[in-house]
Amino acid sequence: MALELYFHPFASFCQKALIAFYENDTPFERHVVDLGDDASRAGLNKLWPITKFPVLRDHARQQTIPESSIIVEYLTQYYPGPSRLIPDDPELAIETRFWDRYFDLYVHEPMQKIVGDRLRPAEKKDSFGVDAARRLLTTAYGMIDDRMSARTWAVGPSFTLADCAAAPALFYAAKVQPFGQHTNVAAYLDRLQERKSYARVLAEAAPYSSLFPSE
Repeated sequence: MALELYFHPFASFCQKALIAFYENDTPFERHVVDLGDDASRAGLNKLWPITKFPVLRDHARQQTIPESSIIVEYLTQYYPGPSRLIPDDPELAIETRFWDRYFDLYVHEPMQKIVGDRLRPAEKKDSFGVDAARRLLTTAYGMIDDRMSARTWAVGPSFTLADCAAAPALFYAAKVQPFGQHTNVAAYLDRLQERKSYARVLAEAAPYSSLFPSE
């Protein structure tokens, strides 16, 4: 098979890439990476020495593509399907890329900061960093809530890369900081979870739900 994806079903950035595959039923070979297993980790490291997933290997074009946003761009360019995750309209394309970065930087990253802190030993906790992450999430929720007051999807009338980014970011963020009065954000996440592609991602991630750290 031309395309091989190295990923873990529970990892949020991997889910972003998986949504893109499932949106267009793009065939690929699955390589689930266990970073706690030396052999599995070494296989990923050989492909991408940064040793972070997801990573896509395209044997037909002899290309290795890391980073979830770039993987979605690559699929759109070289393996397009009926769901155009990067709009053809140049202005909508720029807007899509902006909101992709927005969800990654202002929802995904602070969420991961809070989750990561839960995994630290007590003497290494970073309460200052967690407080800053929570403030950033609150601000991000407010902006998303305003934007989604009269929208179905993040950009334009169709599901895009921005929604691929939003789905896992908001899903996991809600677990560490509920949306509260931001009802438009909650309704948007409901729509994302009902989307066939993301529903499949969530079903595949469910067996690993115990990996999510509690308070």
